[in-house]
This record gives sequence, structure tokens and C-alpha cells, in this order.
Amino acid sequence: MDLSPLGSDELRREQVAPKFIATSPTGALRGSFGRYGSVMTPEQALLRVIYCLDRAHETGFKAKAFTRALDVVRSTPPAELSDRAANDTLTDLDGIGKSTAAVIADALAGRKPAYLTKIEAESQVSITAEGQVYRDALRGDCHLHSTWSDGGAPIEAMAATAMAIGHEYIVQTDHSARLTIAHGLDEQRLSEQLDQIAVINADIAAAGREFQIMTGMEVDILPDGSLDLVDEMLERLDVVVASVHSKLRMDRQPMTERMVMAVASPHVDILGHCTGRLIGKRPTSEFDADSVFAACAQSNTAVEINCRPERLDPPRVLLDQAIEHGCWFSINTDAHATGQLEWQPLGCDRAAERGVPIDRIINTMPANDLLAWTNTP
Repeated sequence: MDLSPLGSDELRREQVAPKFIATSPTGALRGSFGRYGSVMTPEQALLRVIYCLDRAHETGFKAKAFTRALDVVRSTPPAELSDRAANDTLTDLDGIGKSTAAVIADALAGRKPAYLTKIEAESQVSITAEGQVYRDALRGDCHLHSTWSDGGAPIEAMAATAMAIGHEYIVQTDHSARLTIAHGLDEQRLSEQLDQIAVINADIAAAGREFQIMTGMEVDILPDGSLDLVDEMLERLDVVVASVHSKLRMDRQPMTERMVMAVASPHVDILGHCTGRLIGKRPTSEFDADSVFAACAQSNTAVEINCRPERLDPPRVLLDQAIEHGCWFSINTDAHATGQLEWQPLGCDRAAERGVPIDRIINTMPANDLLAWTNTP
């Protein structure tokens, strides 16, 4: 199948994708026309623009405009698109504006769209030389979402992107059922997802690719510290990320007890975005960081370094405390779209700045070693 990267939440209809085949998505992801011969189709060009907009964390009008244009292109006969491009009437189609028409016209003319060249350059994620050392050591990403919950791309597209940027594995961690706003998975839907992941992994292996999708979930930490999934299902997962998504303004002491109870669970492998902050929008939750990180260290629960630009969680002072406690760490994108899988440099720069020991970062481990680590009591 064509695993061109998908973009924003409006592409949820792509959840059921055809089987994985050996065709590499690298050309589409990196903007090369080589994968397609000499040109991109209008659909491929628009998909790449959406990918770059996701990478740039552009969720406003531009992303919606290009997503709408993609819908129009997919529903319009190719011959009509060619005729309209030749007669400069693409913008007469409802949903096609000046910018999207230019991308379509350039692609039809065999040119790399000028807007694509611009957005590819502007959306590059920078990294320091020190951070690059950490990025080079990473083998995978342990926290990401798909259209099964609130992500914008199917599992196959997330996996294809991960392969194209050099990962050896990803952990599929869609939300648990309690987070209804994110279309979280109940036990039945999680079982169905595990079956789908098994099929996709088999297809990847049959295609001769050395890559693995590990099973997982971002499980809600409930107000009493219990987890939003029964033990029987937790035991079936390779990696469990536990995060607080509700009652974020809980008083300091009960929040501390809530988090300590969760990270001490033998099922929990990673504490996700520990403060719950959204920079400039939502403050950090209040808890006793020393108690929480001591519990993480004692339970071998990794502290996530969340790379989302609006999170960058934990803040520097708390990251320093976690280092002092000898915690494990995991540098994760928390990606909700394919382009966001390129956000790890943000966390790598933060890890380098604060001196996180590379040998304490779990996603520098090969897949088999990571699985052995998560299965160690």
C-alpha cells in the first residue's frame, strides 16, 4: 500500500488502511520526488504539505484548508483536475483556494510545488550538536496516538513514518476509555487493536523490514491512583504509559498519593507528562516531586521527557530532581500525527541541557532489551 504520511484529525476516515507492503515511504516523507519517478501526484503533494504542517504544529486555518483540498482532489476525476489546471479554474472548485490550487497545479505540471518547498524548510525541527548525540542513540518512540483514539493517522502510517526517520520500533499508546473526549479505547476496542497490530507486524516482517510495533496504551491515572484498565488487559501490553488527564488541580497531597500509587503499579512502565502543563495555557499540577520520583526510581518506572512543544514536560527543575533520584527516562513525542514523530529533538535538547544519562533512557535500548526491561518486576 501507499503509506504516504497522513495529517490532521480530519483524516480519521483513514483508520482502516490496506496491508503494509515493502514500498518505502522515505521519499514522500523527506520531500523527494524520487519515490514517484519524476513527479508527485496532487494527492501526494497535499499529503506532504499536511505532514509538514503537522510537524510545524499548525492546527489552524492552513491545516484545515489543505485537508479540505485533499478531500476535493480525492473526489475529483484526474482529467477534470488537469483541465482545470490548464484553464486556471481550480479555485472554482469548492474547497480549493489560491494556495492549494498552486500546489495542485505545480504537481500536475511535474514541478515540486513552491509552497511545499517553503513549508518543508520552515517546519524543520532544529537540534543542537549535544542533542544530536541523544537523538542518534534513540531507537524508537514509546508514546504516540493513532486514529483509534485522538490521533490523525492510522497505525500503518505512523509506523511507516517511524521507519522512514530511522526508528526500529514504536509503541502504540492510544488513550484508555475514561478519556472520552479523546475517543479512548475500552477493553473490546483494545483487543481489536491488538489483533490489528499483530497483522500489521506480520505484514512488515513479510515485507522484509526489521521493525516492530509494540502494543501499549496511555492509561489514565484515576483520582484514587488506580488505573483505567483491568489487570488482565494491562498484562497483555508490552509497554504501559500512565498519565493524569483529569482533576489536574487536585490538592498537593492527594495528587502526590495518586501518582505514587500509579507509578508503583507493576504494570506501569512510564509516567507520562508528569505535571500536565500546557505552556502558556495551563499551569503545572501540584505534587511532591521528590516522593513521586523516589517511587519511580524504586519501581523502575521511567519518567517521560515529553517532546510536545506545548508540554516539554517535566520542566527543568523537576527533570533535575528526577536525575538526582536516579530515575529511568523515556524521550517520547506523544505524536498525534505523522509529522509530529519528528519532535524528538526537542526532548533530546532538553535531556542534553540537563545532563540526563543516556544509559538511563529506555528507548535507547534495542526492542528485545526494552521488552525484557518492561517485564522485569
